[in-house]
Amino acid sequence: MSRIRIFDTTLRDGEQSPGVNLNKMEKLEIAKQLEKLGVDVMEAGFPASSEGDFQAVKLIADTIKNVSVTALARTRKEDIDRAWEALKNTPSPRIHIFLATSPIHMEYKLKMKPEQVIQQSVDMVKYAKERFKEVEWSAEDATRSDWEFMAQIIEQVIDVGATVINLPDTVGYTTPDEYGRMFKFMKENVPNIDRADLSCHCHNDLGLAAANTIAAIENGATQVEGTINGIGERAGNVALEEVAVALHIRSDRYSYETGLKLNEIKRTSDLIAKLSGMYVQANKAIIGRNAYAHEAGIHQDGVLKNAETYEIITPELVGVSSNTLFMGKHSGKHAFKDKIKEFGVEMTDEEIKATFKRFKELTDHKREVTDDDIYTLIMETKTEHSAVNKYTLENFQVNYGTANITTATVSLKTPEGETVQTAATGNGSVEALYKTIQQLIDAELSLLDYQLNSVGGGKDALAESHVQLSVNGETVNGRGTAQDVIEASANAYINAVNRSLIKAKAAKETEVVNG
Repeated sequence: MSRIRIFDTTLRDGEQSPGVNLNKMEKLEIAKQLEKLGVDVMEAGFPASSEGDFQAVKLIADTIKNVSVTALARTRKEDIDRAWEALKNTPSPRIHIFLATSPIHMEYKLKMKPEQVIQQSVDMVKYAKERFKEVEWSAEDATRSDWEFMAQIIEQVIDVGATVINLPDTVGYTTPDEYGRMFKFMKENVPNIDRADLSCHCHNDLGLAAANTIAAIENGATQVEGTINGIGERAGNVALEEVAVALHIRSDRYSYETGLKLNEIKRTSDLIAKLSGMYVQANKAIIGRNAYAHEAGIHQDGVLKNAETYEIITPELVGVSSNTLFMGKHSGKHAFKDKIKEFGVEMTDEEIKATFKRFKELTDHKREVTDDDIYTLIMETKTEHSAVNKYTLENFQVNYGTANITTATVSLKTPEGETVQTAATGNGSVEALYKTIQQLIDAELSLLDYQLNSVGGGKDALAESHVQLSVNGETVNGRGTAQDVIEASANAYINAVNRSLIKAKAAKETEVVNG
């Protein structure tokens, strides 16, 4: 079996999904889980884009030891220098530099001649090689580029030290046949191609990302770039879990394997969905909640007689456990610590204490607490790292009736420690609640999106709410959980506001540092 390297770009390309804004501690939690999943390379961010991204990449690079950490850079010396400063303490630092090669990009975006694109690529790969042993060069918009022209650049950047050549389908335009033939062309027409790995990076605008990726592998690609859950700009990137499981299940057809620990897929998917605010659709391949549900009677009958009649993937393969040991109000702290250890999550004594308190509060209302419930509580605690004074919900009340005007009363503690209270009306419980909170917060607020989901099933399921707000013109995501759906909604709204305060403080500190 040929080994395919997995290059995860969830923390870079994935975070470019509209409205996703992870802070550095959230990025670190995802990085740790990607390490457990077994990716070969993780792209931690774009250090030159902002001070916040630089700090996040540096934190990940200083922490992660068993995975090669890389960062994105334009073909500019200052970008490469910034990436090196962020990555220099990681055991296997690498850099990913890119420059567009398609006629439309060269003419309208870069305003450069083809020979200038070649020269700049060569110069910057050579410069990067002075610091980084592993240098990846990407031909942005490769699938709309001239193949002969790309072959010229590829040969020359390999000559000066490029170790990976990436041919991305940047706009999700290509088809499996076209993409496969492009890789085959480079294998046959670049004389020194054996000195570098070929990498594929597919977007899903036409729904062909997974098929295109497999076509690239069949024609010489030895590295796959993508994200967990397929998140990313526009329609997203190829979903790495789809590629890995497809190669595993159809090993009779594809003689390739990855190093991913497939039973870590669900936990990784859940974490990224929670922290990004991008829920996985129910019928999503591999990891959607309906992926193993059989509703049609004839299907159910077949599965009961022999699961293989309709089930080509066992839930356990990707970490969906059918044997859940429930915990309840009589479960002690020792058992709770064991459960945290089972998840493989690192927590301080203070974090464990705070999470256990939340767990006990949940058991007052919920008879059986599932692994998903506990994992949600853990993530709520783990991602509350901030020294910023924030808004705190002290209490609220919503009066609702089909024949009455819905009224909400809310009491908040402000960042200055003052308690404020007011009431407002709305067309429903959530609208009244949000209008009331909005009056108490000193900012221009506008609700862009609102989602409500349950963690697990049953009438006593934990509620999880995600919102997207415009806070003083900037888009911010927020999330909140509670036993009550209205309380979860309030928590999510306030969380979004607090995240904007954290972001504003970080920006202010950056201004001070930069003088």
